[in-house]
Amino acid sequence: MKWLFWASAAFIFFTYLGYPAWLWFWARWRALPVRRAPISPRISIIMAVHNEAFALPAKLTNLAALDYPQELVEIVVASDGSTDATNAILEAWSGPRREAILLRVNQGKASTLNHAVRAAEGEILVFTDVRQRIAPDALAALVESFADPGVGCVSGELILEDAEHGATSGGLGLYWGMEKMIRRWESDSGSVVGVTGALYAARKDVVPMLPPGTILDDVLIPLQAARQGLRVLFDGRARSYDRLADDRHEFRRKVRTLTGNYELLRLAPWLFTTKNGIRFRFVCHKLLRLLAPFALLGVLISSIFLTPPFYRLVLAGQVLLCLGAIISALHLRFGVVSRLGSACSAFLVLNAAAMLAFLYFVSGRRAIWTR
Repeated sequence: MKWLFWASAAFIFFTYLGYPAWLWFWARWRALPVRRAPISPRISIIMAVHNEAFALPAKLTNLAALDYPQELVEIVVASDGSTDATNAILEAWSGPRREAILLRVNQGKASTLNHAVRAAEGEILVFTDVRQRIAPDALAALVESFADPGVGCVSGELILEDAEHGATSGGLGLYWGMEKMIRRWESDSGSVVGVTGALYAARKDVVPMLPPGTILDDVLIPLQAARQGLRVLFDGRARSYDRLADDRHEFRRKVRTLTGNYELLRLAPWLFTTKNGIRFRFVCHKLLRLLAPFALLGVLISSIFLTPPFYRLVLAGQVLLCLGAIISALHLRFGVVSRLGSACSAFLVLNAAAMLAFLYFVSGRRAIWTR
């Protein structure tokens, strides 16, 4: 049992602490410069929607108000077999530099994006989702990095807010803050593994036709850019904003995202080959987190059967972790204990989502479209 304990513990340590520490060191000592300049290339804003009549008008208004030369902006919105008022809204909205693609049959997000990409004429494609609000100066900041010919894809920053506190607080805020730090370090030292689907841009000639069933276009597209020897950057100046969903919807979103990581292994096996120039980062950032729940089970099971005091202490720590999560779930207020409980809850929910994503993948359950 000792070998199971220490192997599992080492795996967890490297996944959540070792890899970020290595990135921090690499970004500090081997930072790669980027040549940025205030350029204004022709861009196409790409968005796929499905039954989004409620959120769509506000998003279209937001896109029209972005601070970028309007004559250089094309907006392409593809509706994937919508059955509400989405298509009517798009038909009334379409016009010069505004193209609505109305698919009569639901095909899934990947196929819908493919239709939009084929119709786009811009040199730079900017991808966004309907729910998020984009800051007025985000486009200008996003395209500055494309002045460097070695850059193929640039991610903006998603700011999550809740109704009470504005910026996200609690365990999810801690997790999201660490995730953005990892992306910054990856960007400073080379390339980011994935980008935020709320706002990212790529050179049109690096954007592939997505395989049907692709869930994570915001991972596959940047990896295709890296495959061509181009850098994928994170730019915190290009901001988009979203309201934090309730716990149930946030958990479903996380399950879908992690299931998408498993799907990538099936749809793009080249990710494990030398064709993937950032293979090490892909494995450490994406795949190890998928396996972390099994390592946590390994630590739990082995510490139950190992009797020396050290292992008993570790077992007690795991019990406290679960109690902290329960305190958070019950919304009990105990000062710093509640804040620690929120962090425990976020950690356990993340790993529960990863375990469920694995079960979905092996059972063949796949989501074609999720709002």
